[in-house]
Amino acid sequence: MQYQATIHAMPLLASYKFIKPIALLLLGALSVLGFAPFYFYPASIASLIGLFYFWHLSYTPKQAAFAGFIYGLGMFGTGIYWIYISLHQFGGMPSVMAAFSTFVLCAFLSLFPALVGALSVWVSGVSISAKQGRTMMIAIPVLWAMTDWIRSWIFTGFPWLTIGYSQVPLSPLAAYLPIVGIYGVSLITVFIASLLGLWLANRFINQSSSLVWQRNTIAILLLIWISASLLKLVEWTSPIGKPTSVALLQGNIGQSLKWAPETAERTLVQYLHMAEASAAQLIIMPETALPILSSELPEAVETRLKKHAIENNGDILMGLVERENGEYFNSMLSIGRAQSAVYRKSHLVPFGEFIPLKAALGWIYQDWLNMPLSDLSRGKLQQQPMRIAGQKVAVNICYEDVFGEEIIRQLPQATLLVNVSNDAWYGESLAAYQHMQFSQARALETGRTVLRATNTGATAMIDPHGKVLAHAPHFTETTLNVMAQGYSGSTPYVRFGNWLFLGICYIGLLFIGWPKLTTWSKCLAKILVSWRKTK
Repeated sequence: MQYQATIHAMPLLASYKFIKPIALLLLGALSVLGFAPFYFYPASIASLIGLFYFWHLSYTPKQAAFAGFIYGLGMFGTGIYWIYISLHQFGGMPSVMAAFSTFVLCAFLSLFPALVGALSVWVSGVSISAKQGRTMMIAIPVLWAMTDWIRSWIFTGFPWLTIGYSQVPLSPLAAYLPIVGIYGVSLITVFIASLLGLWLANRFINQSSSLVWQRNTIAILLLIWISASLLKLVEWTSPIGKPTSVALLQGNIGQSLKWAPETAERTLVQYLHMAEASAAQLIIMPETALPILSSELPEAVETRLKKHAIENNGDILMGLVERENGEYFNSMLSIGRAQSAVYRKSHLVPFGEFIPLKAALGWIYQDWLNMPLSDLSRGKLQQQPMRIAGQKVAVNICYEDVFGEEIIRQLPQATLLVNVSNDAWYGESLAAYQHMQFSQARALETGRTVLRATNTGATAMIDPHGKVLAHAPHFTETTLNVMAQGYSGSTPYVRFGNWLFLGICYIGLLFIGWPKLTTWSKCLAKILVSWRKTK
């Protein structure tokens, strides 16, 4: 009888092994619906619940690692496919190499959920007893949130698709952003999924429908929801002064033409005319809008721009490249009524703005890539807000606004946040929308209005609650005119950065009892030292 049962079970086991990777890939892809432009935040939680259910079916850390890795391939392969567009279409890399490089990046990022799965099963054991279930319920969100945070700084950082962003700005969980930041919201989001995943595991694996579990699950979810509802009523910052009229210029210069010498003069004239057509007090150009060195900006153009800004009783922010002592900087310069100021980008894009291990990897650029500005220098980490157009403006360039802990360096002094970008590198993909969602998170974390001026989109104004108040159509030459309100004050995140989140994670690690306090303290100290060195 036992032999016959085994024979009958074999096709089921074989089909399960075949279906499981497909299901995990689809679950990973489903999570992308929580991010912009879809904003369907329940999808990310539902996909995590499915992954955690598979983890509860895993009997070894190896099985859990495999499940996490396949889920990661589905998530990152669907969510950052646009890396291929950047490398091949605009970077000139052969299609095979571009596809391989994109896959390698997705595979590397998939190692993080694989690690979470392996460690969670290892520290909690394989059975779903009450004690081990509670351990896994805490281990998963703590380890997941910490790997999201580690992704933000390891190898200079690439925190794209950090799960907390899937809750911005529509989910009730977004109300926690001003307190614990994006990684704290990751922790809460994954905790909810872990709680529900454990309940499902008890219900369908252990065939247990304990009323205690049901009541506790409902009570915890209600507590999180009620707390979030109350936090939404809190105004962490307050308006200061009168709103400022702002013009956000979107030139819609094709990436293939942007740095072509024969089109440089036409681009310069285009932005000059766009600026002169605006009566706004603050006029903002995108990142490297003017495709020349600041020292080569024609005096006649600079004079006309400054004169127009003074006539508007304001200032103009120009994006261009600076050269100083043989070094090149991706910069934003102001001219107008206020004293001229400059911001230099400090967090550069690896392989896009600087070459990691240049001596060893420089051949990649010589043989396969054709990217301008691939050898820039970093600006200072600590830079002061610009006092222009009656505001204190904290500027950040391109994907610097992915790093909330860096944005708060200019706070609470700054009254407005300005992000300038050029996402034309990624074509008509999800990248520009996902990038805008990062800015929505920064608005919530800081309690500030965020202004975005981009080359092809997403040019927009975002209020301190993360709501997009104005949004220009993509891939259109246009000027978005808005009235931007400045804000003063500090959120808890502005005061403490990621330390509140890290403290919660530390308590969680002590709860699961892995490793012991002294050992974990040493490990955490080493991680934090490494983190500080990257800043």
